[in-house]
Formats: sequence, structure tokens, C-alpha cells
Amino acid sequence: MRFLGLELSDRVPDAKTVWLFRERLTQAGAIDGLFNRFDATLRNAGYLPMAGQILDATLVAAPKQRNTNAEKADLRVERIPQDWRDKPAKLSLKDRHACWPLKFTKAKRQDDGTIPSTDLAIPFFGYKSHISIDRKFRLIRKWKTTDAAASDGARVREGLLDRSNTASDVWADTAYRSKANEDFMEKHGFVSRVHRKKPHLKSMPCHIQRSNTGKSVIRSRVEHVFADQKSQMGLFIRTVGITRATMKIGLANIVYNMRRFIFLERISATA
Repeated sequence: MRFLGLELSDRVPDAKTVWLFRERLTQAGAIDGLFNRFDATLRNAGYLPMAGQILDATLVAAPKQRNTNAEKADLRVERIPQDWRDKPAKLSLKDRHACWPLKFTKAKRQDDGTIPSTDLAIPFFGYKSHISIDRKFRLIRKWKTTDAAASDGARVREGLLDRSNTASDVWADTAYRSKANEDFMEKHGFVSRVHRKKPHLKSMPCHIQRSNTGKSVIRSRVEHVFADQKSQMGLFIRTVGITRATMKIGLANIVYNMRRFIFLERISATA
């Protein structure tokens, strides 16, 4: 309310009004235009993409679907189950774009002090938000929404890189390291600062480990963006379908840039 300049005594739109407004934006396909319009505002204010860019992706949860094995088999081959086609109301509540990938996380230390040699695999249902931020101001410059199982690295070749950045350096974790991506970045004039992977069945060479450590100092800045969206904004997909999920994540990216813009303006005013 403070951000919109509203007081407690003012008339505030209810959840249904906000939902209808977002639905109209979705049907109009307006999210790219809205994002680019505010990005132009940032550039006009002097916040140009500078010092390179950082890529990363995060999983965004959605309400879990309870489907039968037969329904899952139909969805895997991109076929609508017969029972859903006979019941349009049920079909409208089923999210056929979100999926169940495995989220790997480091195993916790046991009570006896030992750490298991295998990582934990946790099922996750939802979508994935891919972003590119500039290193200088940490503003989101490019973004993309996919299902949760989509590869992080493949998005590099699908327009996630910002060609307007004043520097050519690109930081990212090992998920973005591939020969196809390295060749693509070299061809288009980008300098790869992507983490190198550990050799298979070998220990990590000391010089590569030191290099990755130095890259992590810069690359970790993108984690603050996701932390802000999930903790401060409570980012969660409560809609059905990737089109609405794209709108929800796109609006969250715009709001983050607005909040960051206000923060940067406040710092420059007090400097």
C-alpha cells in the first residue's frame, strides 16, 4: 500500500479485481512490453547494463497435481487424458505444463559427524525462472520462464544473454558449461566466466578450484535476486498453465526491478 501511495482509509482493490487485471494482461500478451518499458525507464535514468552479466535459474513451486498413473502416461506423450476431455471443468484445473523434476541438494551431516557420499534427490513440482542480471546494478535485464525440468544451459542460446551490456563477460555456474554454449558465446563476442566442472572420477585441479572460487564471489550476487523474490514477495505460482506462470514471474521481475531502482536512487541521493 505504501508503494502505491494508498492509505488505510482508501479503497483498495480486492484479490478478485487484481486477478482479473492480471488475467487481462495475460490474454493481451503484455508482459514483454511492460518489462521492456520499465527497462527503458531504468536506462533513461542512467542505469545501463554494465560490467558484464550473471545468469542463473531457480525453481518456482506450484500446487501439486494428483494424477493417476494412466493420466501421467498420457501427459508424458503430450496427450490429454480422456476423462479430462469429458470434463472441461476438471481440465481447466489441471496444469499440464508444470512437471516433476528431481532437485538435488547436499546431504546433511549425520549425528556421528559423517557426511553421506550421495546427494539427496527431492521431487519438485512447478516451473523454472531464468534470469540475466547486470553485474553493476544487479537489475534483471533478460528473463525466461520454462517448466521445471528444462535445462538451464540451453537458455543461453535462446535469447537470455543481453547483447546491450557494455562488457562482454558472462558469469554462470557449471549447469551452463557446455561446448555448444562456449562456442555460441565466442561466436557472438561474449567472454565466458562460467564455472568449470570437476573432471569425472578425478579430484578438482587446484588452479581450476581457485578460478571457480573467484568466479563465485561475483556469480553469487544473482542469488540475492531470487532470495528477495521468494522471501520478500513470496513468489509462488497459484495459476494454471505456463502462459499465466510466465505472467506471474514476469510481474515479479518487474517489481524486483522497481524495488531495486528505488534502493539505488536512495543510495545516490544520500551519497
